This record gives sequence, structure tokens and C-alpha cells, in this order.
Amino acid sequence: MSEIINLEQNLTIKKIDKQSINIQFFKNEILSSLVGAFNQNLNQLEKLTGTKIYFRGNSITVKGKSSDTSKVSEAIKFLVNKLILTKSIDKDDIIMSVNGEKSEDEQSNIHSLKHLIKTPRQSVIARSKKQSEYIDALRSNDIIMALGPAGTGKSFLAVSVAITMLIEKKVDRVILSRPAVEAGEKLGFLPGDMKEKVDPYLRPLYDALYDLFGYEKIQKKIDTGEIEIAPLAFMRGRTLKNSFAILDEAQNATPTQIKMFLTRIGENSKLVVNGDPSQVDLINKSNSGLIYSKKILKKIKEIKVIEFSHKDVVRHPLVSKIIQAYQKDFDDKS
Repeated sequence: MSEIINLEQNLTIKKIDKQSINIQFFKNEILSSLVGAFNQNLNQLEKLTGTKIYFRGNSITVKGKSSDTSKVSEAIKFLVNKLILTKSIDKDDIIMSVNGEKSEDEQSNIHSLKHLIKTPRQSVIARSKKQSEYIDALRSNDIIMALGPAGTGKSFLAVSVAITMLIEKKVDRVILSRPAVEAGEKLGFLPGDMKEKVDPYLRPLYDALYDLFGYEKIQKKIDTGEIEIAPLAFMRGRTLKNSFAILDEAQNATPTQIKMFLTRIGENSKLVVNGDPSQVDLINKSNSGLIYSKKILKKIKEIKVIEFSHKDVVRHPLVSKIIQAYQKDFDDKS
């Protein structure tokens, strides 16, 4: 768990009047990074909060409604913490600093930085309460099921935690698996050997690995067997010890297949089952084992079930709206 920085060592925030606050910074490098090139970060904060932000010397003055200036104050606390912990601020961080969900017992979204995952190429933080809960589960539970729409971070966060644990030598191997089912296609219809047949189905997992850790590092670990990427059928008959195994796209697995995967668990291992119940590609959609498995396993206290919704989508804002539109149409027809 990441340490939250003592902000008093880096800045002070004073209320000037009902509509103005002043934030003074003690370190120029923090201030310049926060402001961004050509004041781009401050300009974005202005648009998101409806305030006016003035930058002069070693301080920032914020003017606007009291509720809006408070929002900027909390946003800057978050961004300074993020900057000190990860040495960077990006566009998504600005948006989250203003719109990030707050926990019931905390006044700001700085708590999300407690769930920061540091990887060689980038640092990953929880961008919603559910993502925070999910990261906690990935770290503390042996079996986790995550259900929800595309773009909620199910696979990306699981891969982040898994490879981080591998690098920290908390596990010896990471196994990434998916059912080899896509819109009714069969492996036998695809050209090439088994690896060439399977790779297209596993491409999203490769993408996550390369984004977080870089091609050469990941390829080396694949070559040594520390990272194994295989179709679900290859899991039968195995016992996984000192491993972190992720079953992605589990909505395309049958109940029997998910049971087979979960019963592979061995000493010092974690198993994660991810899927989107609305994107079943099986010919007989009612044969999907994801919802069935959640129903019969959720009462086992050692198994953590996380259910994401469109509110947790962290891709383009349109993704959430598209998911809502399809869900509404489905509900209207039901």
C-alpha cells in the first residue's frame, strides 16, 4: 500500500474570502509539473470546475463558488500526491482529481492513491471505488471473480497486480488464460500451429503486459516460463502452486470449465475469473458459466465477488453511454 504524502511539507492552502483561496508551493519543481506546459493542467481544471485559476510566482489563486474552489483544493492535493508518488500527471489524472468517487469516510479521492500499483513503464491507480475494492481483493483474496462491462479495468488491473507480484517474487509464475471462443469461430479453421491459432484470442492480455512492462521484459519472462499464456483447455489436470492465474473473458466458458479452472488452485496461489455477462459468444448463450458460478460461489466467504457497472468504465466517456443505451434497450424488451 502506497504512503500518502505529508502535504504540509509541500504546500499551504489559505482561504482569502468566500470565493477565493490561495495555494502556496514550497518546491518549484512540484508547482511547474502541476501547472503543466503552457498552463495546460490549470486550464483543464478551470474547465472542469468552472473556476478561474491564476498562477503567479510560487502560488496559485482560485476564484469561484465556495464549493468549486474547495473542489479545486482537493484536486490539487490529489495531483500533488500523485506527482510525488509517480513523478507524472496525465490528462486522466486531472479528470479523476475532480470527478473521482470519494469513499464514505473520506473527504477527498486521495484515498485512491493507497491502491497505487507501480510497474516499470507506468503507475496504475484505482479510478473508482469498485476498482479500489478490486485491487484490495486481488492482493488479499485467493479467489476473485469480477463481472462487468468492457472498460472497467478487470483484466488490466488483474494483470498489473499479477506481474507486480511476480517481479516482487511473491509468486513464481503468472498464467493468463482465455476460452478460445470468438463469435462462433473454431480453432481448427484458423491457420498456423497451436500458438498462432491461440494468440489472436489472447491479444488483449499481451497488450496489457506490453503497456505495463515493455515488450522485451515480458518476452523474456514468457521465454523462461515465468509468464504463461494459454487457452483454458490447457489447464485441465494441472495443480497451480506459487502461481497467479487469470481467466479472462470467462463469460465464454461453461460452468464445467470454470469449475475446472478454480479447482486448479494450489499452495500460495491466486485465481482470478473475469468476464462480461453481456458479451457471451457461445452458440448457446445460456451455457455461459459466469453468472452460474457467481451465484453458487458468492456465499463462500473466501471467494471475493466484485460486480462493476457502467459507472466504473474508465475508457472514453462514450463507452459508458453506449453500455447504458444497450442495457436500457435490453431491459425494455425483457
